[in-house]
Amino acid sequence: MSRTLLKGGCVLSLDRKIGNFHRADVLMEGSAIAAVGPDLLASSAEVIDVSDSIVMPGFVDTHRHAWESLFRNSSDETRPGTPGASSALYGPHYQADDVYAGVLTGLLGATQAGITTVVDWSDFLPGEGHTEAALQAHADAGIRSVFVSALPDWHEGHDDHHRLLRDLATKQTGTAGLVSFAGGFGELVRGGVDAAVEDWAMARELGLRIHTHAGSSPSDGGLVAELAGRGLLGVDITFVHCTHLSEADLDAIAASGASISLTPSTEMAGDRGVPPMQHLIDRGVRPGLGIDNERAAPGDMFAQMRAVISVQHATLFDLKLAGKAGVPNLLNTRDVIRYATTDGAAVAGLDADVGTLRPGSQADVIVLRTDKPNIFPVNDPIGAVVWGMDTSNVDWVFVGGRALMRNGALETDLDRVRNLAVSAWQRVAGASGLLAGSVSGALG
Repeated sequence: MSRTLLKGGCVLSLDRKIGNFHRADVLMEGSAIAAVGPDLLASSAEVIDVSDSIVMPGFVDTHRHAWESLFRNSSDETRPGTPGASSALYGPHYQADDVYAGVLTGLLGATQAGITTVVDWSDFLPGEGHTEAALQAHADAGIRSVFVSALPDWHEGHDDHHRLLRDLATKQTGTAGLVSFAGGFGELVRGGVDAAVEDWAMARELGLRIHTHAGSSPSDGGLVAELAGRGLLGVDITFVHCTHLSEADLDAIAASGASISLTPSTEMAGDRGVPPMQHLIDRGVRPGLGIDNERAAPGDMFAQMRAVISVQHATLFDLKLAGKAGVPNLLNTRDVIRYATTDGAAVAGLDADVGTLRPGSQADVIVLRTDKPNIFPVNDPIGAVVWGMDTSNVDWVFVGGRALMRNGALETDLDRVRNLAVSAWQRVAGASGLLAGSVSGALG
């Protein structure tokens, strides 16, 4: 059994019993955390000096469309005439190899950003070998993931989804337990409550967690409360976005123990509304954070943490400027870092295994450098992670005790991955009419 000792770092265990340490060690044995504390002894272990670093649980991305990574940074609503890439335009042209390239690229990008778990909303068009290609990309990336089988909103084949979910429930992935499965369902307003009743019953019959978009538009208001009235909400449901849910909807989610995933960058950049941070705080609902897609949003958790804390602060500052009394407290960095780790793990249904550094939990660990000029001197380690760091601070990434990133470099053949991604992008963009003028339009 391999043993690795991370020696002498500032350790944020984010476990309330273990606590955090200005200086301590983390011992990993095999795929699990063996010990956390100062001056650990570990014979025959590989010792990694992590002084001048923060050691903490890896980030948990609770909602990402990894397959769409081929079209990252491609949408700019402020530039008339530029290609407005959307999955409805390029999605029908994906072949299995393109799915593989997109998913692998997206997951490696997440890893490089210190994300060790991704809830991957896999809503590519069903095709020959597409699901197998995506799962192979998950295996090759080595990241921990929840594979959410979904259909694109522009595809009408409802029966196809039921078949996919039944196949998925029995699929063996060969990924050493790093991949789990869930059912993904589009906006509630599109299918209606009766469709949700049928879909959710099937997912529960198959033992799959339920992920569903909800509240992305004002017309969604009231649907979650109606589902609650039918007794359908529970702890096995994750609602995504939730920017336009009604007070009754949010009350129902809080009462049921269901989870919420916020993707603040895409919600605000994509005209889905503002994350309802204060409404969630008032109800004691602790959301997870996600990326969604990277067409017009950053793919890292540092940006998402800053987005949600800034939204809540701006909301309260506006109330104060308006002379309102009894304004709530500002959201603090201690809560926000948990949204990106421990709370995210709960939203993904994986809190028994990941999200903290405690003996027995999975060794999903990141090492963040504090000796860079964007962050020193470190006055408050948690504040440094939330407010000051970015992907350049990510130094080591471990998933299940295996190093996926060493000394700031991914442990993979990046030339191969880049060639796959560029070739797939050229083929799909060309077939969908997005290739012509894409570069010249952006530079013109």
